[in-house]
Amino acid sequence: MVSAFFSLTRLRQVLLVVVGGVLLAVLAFEGRDTGFLPTAVGTVVTGALCVAALAVPRELLPRCAAFAVTASAALSIVSFNLSQRPEHTPGLLELCALLALVARAVRHLRPVKAELLVTAAGLAVALIPLRLSKLTAEHLNLLETALFFCVLAAIPAGLHLRLRDRLRARERESIREAQRLEYARDLHDFVAHHVTAIVARTRAARFAAGQGREQDPEDLDRMLADIENAASQSLSSMRGMVSVLRTSTPPTAPHGQEQELAQVLKSAVEEFSAAGPPPAAVDVDPRVSERRLPPGLVDVVRGVVREALTNARRYAPAASCVIVAASPQPGSPERLELSVTDDGGGPSVACPGGTSDGASCELIPTGGGFGLKGLAERVEAAGGRFSAGPRTEAVPDPVPGPDAHTDADMDPGSGTETHPETGPRPDADGDGAPEPGWTVSACLPLPPPR
Repeated sequence: MVSAFFSLTRLRQVLLVVVGGVLLAVLAFEGRDTGFLPTAVGTVVTGALCVAALAVPRELLPRCAAFAVTASAALSIVSFNLSQRPEHTPGLLELCALLALVARAVRHLRPVKAELLVTAAGLAVALIPLRLSKLTAEHLNLLETALFFCVLAAIPAGLHLRLRDRLRARERESIREAQRLEYARDLHDFVAHHVTAIVARTRAARFAAGQGREQDPEDLDRMLADIENAASQSLSSMRGMVSVLRTSTPPTAPHGQEQELAQVLKSAVEEFSAAGPPPAAVDVDPRVSERRLPPGLVDVVRGVVREALTNARRYAPAASCVIVAASPQPGSPERLELSVTDDGGGPSVACPGGTSDGASCELIPTGGGFGLKGLAERVEAAGGRFSAGPRTEAVPDPVPGPDAHTDADMDPGSGTETHPETGPRPDADGDGAPEPGWTVSACLPLPPPR
């Protein structure tokens, strides 16, 4: 307790000293009213013990409270058998401290310990009026009845505080869980994105080296520079995440400026294309291209596009194009339909537990990946809907881009592709031929136009 006192600010230390001095003066005044030095000292000591039991740490509460209650009851019994007893006050400060001790025991202790301590404290409260010298039986009955109801009132007060503490603990746990999930999504969005770019460029370099041709130093330097750039971005993202985890400041809402939808999509696609194939293009409906998005929605849109493009690079590297499309939802122009579709380049990935006819379905993550699961959580938190599945429509002709890399992530001879979220899935029609690709889509609410 001494170390806890000195850890407080100077102002709080002064306030505690002043309050302690006032309480000690009140106890001394009540002890002086007894007119007998031994009981005066006893009144001061037992009152101080009861007040101190309210301030001790929770783990010391049972022992300190039991000692204070025992001392109070013993003083009341001894005073009742003395000829010199107080005329005006039996120890009101001590009485109030005992009632507060009942509430604190109900608030902090386990039920069995709380019951024992409440019973003992209630008995000590009932004995305090016996310290008075001039008290008739009628007045004693009235006083005991009033004290009985005071003890009863202290019990629900303690239960209320106990319930509030539990609700606060659940709220804190909910906040920690939300923060943990947010950090997990951020780690996946930023770090995994850059690491995937490193892997893609390294595979391209190895593929070029494995052709047996003498490599152009400029091409080799460009490949290594791309790998170095992606690694630097990954380190920067990791450093930023570590800084967030180490700070004691609670996370705040996303900050930044509003951005146009077309610009958000264009910057995400350009960042993806700079790291290598497959090529990507943007197709934005003119009705929403200039809609300005708030910072929070910008993060969601960018996260959906980044994760879908990264998965296309990892699991459909032979795709000839990836189209990022945005348009108003039919019949609901205030909702945005965002989709990222690749044209395959390998066996299809069937819907989890769904049909093999290419119908879109909700993705239920069951494997070791967490990208789509995190996206679904983020989209739903923004008031939208998220889905992923084999594409059902033709992909428009892509804009000219670099040749696609054909080093697909295939299990040799198995005719299956390992999906980032759900593991290996069989070829939909069993012929081992290239399938129509994959679509990740989100439907998000748009802010009203300005």
